[in-house]
Order: sequence, then C-alpha cells, then structure tokens
Amino acid sequence: MKRIILTGGGTAGHVTPNIALLPALKERGFDIQYIGSYDGIEKKLIEELSIPYHGIASGKLRRYFDLKNFSDPFRVAKGYFQARKLLKQLKPDIVFSKGGFVTVPVVQAAKGLHIPVIIHESDLTPGLANRLAIPAATKVCCNFPETIPFLPEGKAVLTGCPIRQELRQGNKLAGLKFCGFTAAKPVLLIIGGSLGSVAVNRAVRSILPKLLDTFQVVHLCGKGNVDEAWNHTPGYIQFEYIKQELADLFAMADVVVSRAGANAICELLELRKPNLLIPLSAAASRGDQILNAKSFEKQGFSKVIQEENLTDEALLNGILSLYENRLTYVEAMEKSAFSHAVDTILSLICDIVK
Repeated sequence: MKRIILTGGGTAGHVTPNIALLPALKERGFDIQYIGSYDGIEKKLIEELSIPYHGIASGKLRRYFDLKNFSDPFRVAKGYFQARKLLKQLKPDIVFSKGGFVTVPVVQAAKGLHIPVIIHESDLTPGLANRLAIPAATKVCCNFPETIPFLPEGKAVLTGCPIRQELRQGNKLAGLKFCGFTAAKPVLLIIGGSLGSVAVNRAVRSILPKLLDTFQVVHLCGKGNVDEAWNHTPGYIQFEYIKQELADLFAMADVVVSRAGANAICELLELRKPNLLIPLSAAASRGDQILNAKSFEKQGFSKVIQEENLTDEALLNGILSLYENRLTYVEAMEKSAFSHAVDTILSLICDIVK
C-alpha cells in the first residue's frame, strides 16, 4: 500500500481541496496521513473524517511588525524537526501540500529526506508560504494560466482546484424545501466567506427589498453576522454558515454573489453557477482576490465589482445584469478545461509515486 501525507492549514481554503482528494485517494488504495498545526482549523476538519492527524509547531512569517516575529522562527524550526521525525516514522511515498505556513517545515523536511512533494497553489500569484516551499517541490499545481510564469520552468501543471464531489450531488428541491422557497421564483445565493463580509452584508441588506422583487435570497453572512431584524422576511433567509446543505443551496441557486477566494470561485466554475465577484480589497489583503477575479472576468466566467466601487446601485444593477445574461456566463464556463481537477491531480500523484 502506498502512503501519502497531506498537509495544509490555517484557513479552510488550505484544507478543503485536500478533503476533496480523499475519496479518490482511498479508491486508489492510498494510506492517508495528515500533518497540520496543533490547533488550527485543519485539525477539527480532518479528525472529523477519521484520518490520522499529526500536529506540529508552526509560525507565521509576517510582513509587518509584531512581537511574534521574534518567537515564530523558533516555532518554525521546531516544526521542521517534528516534521522530519514524523516523515522518518511514517515513510510516505509522496507529500501533497495545499499551502499555509504549517506546510513550510513539512515540505522542507520532505526535501531533506528525498520524498517527492506536490504543491497546489490556488491563487493567481503564489503566497509567501508556497514561495518558500516551491523550490523543494517536484511539481506545482495551479488554477490559473497566468500563474505559470511565476513558477519554475518544468514544475508547473495547470490542474484547476479539486472540489468536493458532494457539491455536485445537490438537490434543488431539497434546497427549496430547506429554505421554505418556491420553484416559481429565481434564487440568489450570497456567500461572504466563512468569516462573512461586513461590506457585502451591508450592501445586500441595503438593497434587499429591491432584490426581493425579483429573487428569493439565501444569505450566508458569516459567524456573528446574522441580523435578526430581517428574520421572518418572506423570500429571505440568512445563515452564519452552512455545511451539509450547501450542495442543495448551490443546486437551487440561479446566480451567486461571492468573494473571490480561489477555492470558492473554482467551485462556482465547476458547478457552472453565474456569479458576481466582490474581491477583498488590496487594503485588507495582499490583493490575490483582485487578481483571481480579474482572471475569471477575462475568461468570461464572472462579473466583477471592486469593493471600492461597491455602492447599492452598482450591486443591484450588477446582480440584475448577471441574471439577465446568465446563459452567456454558463456557456463560457462550459468551455473551461478545469472540470476534472481531482482526476488530473490524482494521475500526477500516481505517476510520481511510480
């Protein structure tokens, strides 16, 4: 039996693509182990799936002043020696890394032990953790054609992002029943990310009465962001977070408004959902969502409003225009080559293991 180590953590986006690979890896007979941080979000998500989990020390490399900048390098060094010890014990045939700072010591330890490593970079430009890890990688998978020039020659493989197979198995009628909606009116799904988005939530609620003239609205507004004043509004339902029923919500949605995180937009692409993206502003991030959104807009997959231009009028007109032209976006997405990311990545893993 071949053994694979999966690693990735810090945010759900660094874990869910790994989770998407699990059924296919199990089907191919791989023994799967996971290395993450002691108490990151990845620990809970992976342990729920009964995958053996190994925690190591991890530190973050920040571009700004923080007292932790003096202690975290020691945590990274500790994580390296812990990862090296684990890899010697587990003797994997390959390591697959989805990114996040916990992966840097794992990838570096694998290189030192001559264990092949595949890295997956979701964003258009590699993040700092992956930039540190890429020199140790055998291959680097990516989502965007624009990413290839940023990667070492011969290492880049354009795969798209693996998405959970269960998202394709949603039931529209189950979604309508869950939300108390009717099949006679289109559904708008708003996704603000796991932490929600104050800017998106505010703008949506500001135009909600006008939206409800045309749509039924499902609003995933993030932890602590439910506004009870809107409870029991006909045609509108809000949730902090949805897990099991998400596939059904996607199945019933006619159009979607979303942030532009790489995993989120790849799910929209594979599910062929016409979408309006509102990327996180450069002031609040390194600008990766802006680049992601620009690429999807260029390829005809998405309509985009920059957060700096997010007015009530712009959002309302953007959503109405998206719905009116929804088939154009679906046709563009149908032509996309990124429809079988799991199969492509699995083939790559098997080829390297052989």
